[in-house]
Amino acid sequence: MISLQDVTYRYPDALSPALNHIDLNLEAGSFTLVSGVSGSGKTTLLRLLNGLVPHFSGGVFSGTIRVAGLDPVREGPGRMSRRVGVVFQDPESQFVVDSVEAELALAMEHQGLSRTEMGVRITQVLRQLEIVPLRQRRIGTLSGGEKQRVALAAALTLQPQVLVLDEPTSQLDPQSAAQVLDALARLNHELGITVVLSEHRLERILPFIDQLIFLPGDGTLRQGTPRQLLAEVDLSSPLVTLAKCQGWSPIPLSVEEARRWVPSREPEPSVSVRTVQPKAIDSEPAEMSIQGLAYTYGENRALSDLSLQIHRGEMVALMGPNGSGKTTLLKLLAGLLKPSAGKVYLRGRDTQRLDLEEVIQTVGLVPQNPNALLFADTVAEELAFTRQSHGMDSGCPAGLLETLGISRLLTTYPRDLSVGERQRVALAAILVAEPEIILLDEPTRGVDWAQKEAFMAYLASERAHGHTVLFATHDVELVAQCADRIVLLEGGRCVADGAVREVMFAWPQYCSQIGRLYRDGHTLTPQDVREASR
Repeated sequence: MISLQDVTYRYPDALSPALNHIDLNLEAGSFTLVSGVSGSGKTTLLRLLNGLVPHFSGGVFSGTIRVAGLDPVREGPGRMSRRVGVVFQDPESQFVVDSVEAELALAMEHQGLSRTEMGVRITQVLRQLEIVPLRQRRIGTLSGGEKQRVALAAALTLQPQVLVLDEPTSQLDPQSAAQVLDALARLNHELGITVVLSEHRLERILPFIDQLIFLPGDGTLRQGTPRQLLAEVDLSSPLVTLAKCQGWSPIPLSVEEARRWVPSREPEPSVSVRTVQPKAIDSEPAEMSIQGLAYTYGENRALSDLSLQIHRGEMVALMGPNGSGKTTLLKLLAGLLKPSAGKVYLRGRDTQRLDLEEVIQTVGLVPQNPNALLFADTVAEELAFTRQSHGMDSGCPAGLLETLGISRLLTTYPRDLSVGERQRVALAAILVAEPEIILLDEPTRGVDWAQKEAFMAYLASERAHGHTVLFATHDVELVAQCADRIVLLEGGRCVADGAVREVMFAWPQYCSQIGRLYRDGHTLTPQDVREASR
C-alpha cells in the first residue's frame, strides 16, 4: 500500500534534510505508529503520503514514493485526497466552513456525491466516532478535542484506502481517546483501511498497532514490530519502562498483557467520590480563590457554581472530559474572561477590580494553541518582547532554554517549527517573565517523553521557589509523575478535588498505566515500583 525507496527531502533554506535516504514498505490493512523525538520528521513523513510535501512546502525531493498505486509527488494533494484521508496535528488548520455538518459535506460535494449519499455517510461517521450531538454545532463553539474528532470524521467521509493522522489523541481526554482509537481499529479490521499515525503518548497507541516506525532525529528511520523496536531503541511508555527495568519478556504492550507479571490481588476498595476533599493548607492564605464561579458562551453554560482554592507552591492538575470547562476556567483565572457570576480573587483581590496588566504581572497563561502567542520573526524576539513588556532585561532565566530544548531555535521563524516545538516556544514566551502563578493549557501536547521529563523537572524547581502551577491536561502519566492534587471537572462543575492517588483510584478512567496494573491504592509510576522493591 505504501512504498518509499531512497527518499530524501530537504525544506527550503534548511541546512540538512528532514528525511535522508529512507526506505519504507507498509502492507495494505496495516496499523502503523510513527514515533520519535519532537522535530525528527514525523509530520514531514506523514505529509509525503498525500503530496503536501513537497507541493505545499516546497523544498528538494528525490527518490520514489507510491501510495495506493499513485505517486503523490506527481498527483498532488487534490488527487491523492481520494485515496488518502489526512487529519492534521492542529485540526483548526483544515476547517473551511463554520458548521460541523457543512464541514463533513464539503469534500463529498467536491467529489460530486448525491445529497442522499452525503447524508448517509455523515450519519455513519458521526455514529462511528460517537459525536452525533455535534452535527448541528458551529465549529467555533467546540472544544479542542471535539474539533479533533470532527476533523477525523471529515477525513472518513470520502472512505479513503489510507488514513493518515498526526497526533489524533493529543487533545482528547482518556475516554474520548479510547473511543477514537477503537473506531480506528474497527475501520482497520472491518474495512481494511491502512492506518498510519504519529503520537507521543505511546501508552494509548501500542495495544492497537502492528508496525512501528522510529525516527531518531537524524533524518533516518527504523521499522519493525512494536516489541522488537521497543527493546532496541530509546522509546518508551511507563509500562514499557517498567517492563525493561523488571526484565519482563516479551515486552507487554498493554496493562492486560502485563498482569501476568504482577501477583494477582483483590483491588483496593475505591475511594468514594464524596470522601475526596480539597487539600487543606490552613497555615497559608490562598494564592487564588474561586467562589461560586459561572460562565456561559451564549446559551452554553461552561462553568456552574465552581468554588476552589489554590495555595502557594501547589502543583494542581485540572482534569476532565473535553468540553468540561478547563480552558474556560484558566482564562477566567488569567483575567481574559469576566465571570457571568461569582468571583475570582488573586491574593485576596477581586480580579474584576484589577486591570489586566496588574494580573499578568503575577499570572502567566500558556494557551492550548501556541499560535495564539507567536507573532515575532524569530524565537529570540518572542522571548525578548515578553521580558521587555514586563519591564525586565532581555535575558532569560537560567536553564530555561536548555530545559525546553529550544536553544538551537533562537534564530528560527516560530511558525516554521513543528507543533511540538511551537508549544515549547510558547511555554518559554510566558515563563521568561518568571510569573509566580503559572497556568498551562495542555502543556505537553506534541512534546516527546524526554522533553516532558525535563519540563517536569523545571516545574518542580519553580514550585521549590514557591511558585504555583495549575495545568489543564489529559495526560494522566504527567499528572501521576508531578502533580500534588487533581481538580476534576465534569459539565462545568467540580466533581472531585483531592490528592492525586485518591482521585486516580476513585476515577479509574483517569488513572495511570501502572496504577491500573497494580490497583493497590498507592502505586502509580515505575518509580513507585522501584522504591517499593528496595
